[in-house]
Amino acid sequence: MLKSVVIQPNNIMSGNTYKATVQYAGDEFFIAIPPSGHAQTIDTKGDRRAAATPLEMLLVAVAGCTAADVISILLKKRQDVTDYRVDITGERADDHPRKFLKFHINHIVHGRNVSEKAVADAIKLSDTTYCSVAATVRPTAEITTSYEIIDVSVAQA
Repeated sequence: MLKSVVIQPNNIMSGNTYKATVQYAGDEFFIAIPPSGHAQTIDTKGDRRAAATPLEMLLVAVAGCTAADVISILLKKRQDVTDYRVDITGERADDHPRKFLKFHINHIVHGRNVSEKAVADAIKLSDTTYCSVAATVRPTAEITTSYEIIDVSVAQA
């Protein structure tokens, strides 16, 4: 039986300090409350797949961080991006603690006359300067990137 959980936002994101809470909810479910207060369910029963596992959340965090950087940079560079997606794969060690050893991030950019240099530069800036999640995992995991640019003006002609 799952127990009731009272969700209270942590509201601590000042300076360099962040606070989150992970509350056990029963039956191998947890409720995570990040500083924003937007609760997320975590499922640690591997075969159930009712919610993301902590490892899946890390995979998504790496992709989400770089995606946010790259799209922001491309829009500031006035690139006509009509759709953008990031696919990420992670390779784990065979032995416990089965940490991630490698990540590969593929950026797929759809748009009109999107500059290849702008995309490459945006990915490089995210990778080397802005993405704090990638910077956190990089000491123990290799991160590689690739990109595809799909010109929708050609596809629609």
